[in-house]
Amino acid sequence: MDAVTDPIDLQARLRPRIQPRPRDEALYARAREEGLTELQARVLAGRLAGYQGELAPLISPSLRHLAHPEKLADARRAAERIAQAVVDGEHIGILTDYDVDGITSHVVIRRTLVELFGVPEARLHSLIGHRIHDGYGISLPLVERTLALSPRPSLVITADCGSSDEPRIARLRDAGIEVVVSDHHALPVEGPPASAYAVVNPTRDDCAYPDPTIAGCMVAWLVMSLGRQVLIEWGVLPEATPKLSPWLSYVALGTVADCVSLGGSAANRAVVTHGLALINRMEAACWRAMAARLGADSVPFDAETLAFQMGPRINARSRLDDPYAALHFMLAGNDATATRHLETLDQDNQSRKAIEAEMAEEAKALALPALTAEEPAIVVFLEDGHPGVQGIVASRLVQAFGRPALVLTPAAAPGMLTGSGRSIEALHLRDALQRTFELAPEALPRFGGHRGAAGVGVPRERLATFRTAFLQAVGEQLGDTELCPRIFTDGELAPHQLGLATLDELERLRPYGREFDAPLFQGEFLVEALRPVGADGSHLMLELSSGTASLKAIWFRALYPGESPAFGVGDHLRCAYKLNRNRWRGRESLQLMLEHAEPL
Repeated sequence: MDAVTDPIDLQARLRPRIQPRPRDEALYARAREEGLTELQARVLAGRLAGYQGELAPLISPSLRHLAHPEKLADARRAAERIAQAVVDGEHIGILTDYDVDGITSHVVIRRTLVELFGVPEARLHSLIGHRIHDGYGISLPLVERTLALSPRPSLVITADCGSSDEPRIARLRDAGIEVVVSDHHALPVEGPPASAYAVVNPTRDDCAYPDPTIAGCMVAWLVMSLGRQVLIEWGVLPEATPKLSPWLSYVALGTVADCVSLGGSAANRAVVTHGLALINRMEAACWRAMAARLGADSVPFDAETLAFQMGPRINARSRLDDPYAALHFMLAGNDATATRHLETLDQDNQSRKAIEAEMAEEAKALALPALTAEEPAIVVFLEDGHPGVQGIVASRLVQAFGRPALVLTPAAAPGMLTGSGRSIEALHLRDALQRTFELAPEALPRFGGHRGAAGVGVPRERLATFRTAFLQAVGEQLGDTELCPRIFTDGELAPHQLGLATLDELERLRPYGREFDAPLFQGEFLVEALRPVGADGSHLMLELSSGTASLKAIWFRALYPGESPAFGVGDHLRCAYKLNRNRWRGRESLQLMLEHAEPL
């Protein structure tokens, strides 16, 4: 049998490779000179290759490192238009994306207008598209709903969307509605939408804001902060009007959940650090309700809580239904209301998990021809797939196969497919889609996104053309890059380092997130005990030993339901693992969280 199509060979090529991260030795030396421990320097040098800036703003995040919103192109013009609408008593539409970044942006804008600027609720219109029926951004159905409002808003403020929506913005403008765009997604090649009154986006070529990686909710926060300043300058608000600092709790959630960079971005690290401190005061009902749901041992929240507990629940609503329950949860004024809406989000999240598992298995099977042909990316079409979980399934494919992935399903519009993609570090996904458009414009009438994630609209009859063009675009960018699942670690820990003191040392570098992954280590361990756990037996609870160290470990999604482990008591394993603080009834202990394990 041909080696390329040999299933045994394919299985071997798809086995994750555990290997140490490349390390920037110059940065490692600089970190040690500035007083960081060997382990802390190792972690930094494995994540910030080529970083030339100061380390202090990253290691000790502070809001003093935030640039003034005036540095954002069009921000003053946007803020003055918003201020004028407040003064003149205009009706204002708040139009945001349906994901966590969009929902938190919506909360920031709405709470600022109502609580700080004194705009009556009756003059505000929440406009959030339906992921399945409307699609991303300022969709045509959303435009029609805006035009049907009575009274109709004369100003629409967007957040986390709008940069690629010139035709729909022109439709609103022609109907007498001015649009202020605040967004962070990459702009189309023709530049900012010309029909918008103002376009505030840190990725603009003419923008002087020093950090183009900030999330949509942060852009919204900066614009509304400048709006406050304008209203004070005009004498409309007193100088004692509170700043927007408390809303950074929402910005922290949106920033973490939207997977923007927490690596070399002093701004993102600052807002997440400050926002988590605000969240852990538990002053808003949404945070208290979530803490009650997760249990007393979940507090204090950290970035991982936002990424893996809060974010998925908020996103689950828009994946399966309209997103307003998520907005109501975030805005809830009391614990009972927040808990009621959280119950809806929780149920949706459970449904999302079941749908995702089924789709992921089908997608992996459909990906096999691309893998045997050694294609540089995976493009799968799921005829019966749910469009709300495309992105998650694409992420699963990337993790499993180590190459970019696009998952498509039928769209609401007849004859169209909608899709979400996720990328690997070596590929800028939106650039690849721009190149795809250049190669076959008729096959990609709509796309948007950024380096790591993107969305597409593809005519069903043009799917084969799109696939060919996309594979060519990806291949041009990746060149000879070897594609396989990789697990990059921060090396090994000695047995005496396997304790809470090491975890304390690592936590001083938080927050962790995209482009600043939580520390992951590799090592060899002896299996002392193991047992499947979880409702379907897909998780493994283990007791491991290394030298004199004896440790408990958990490996989530280690098995398929009904599957037996490939190793047993007495076997030696090569593991990739994180250190985890396990809290139980007020007591803390170290637990290993396995990412991968294989018998030696």
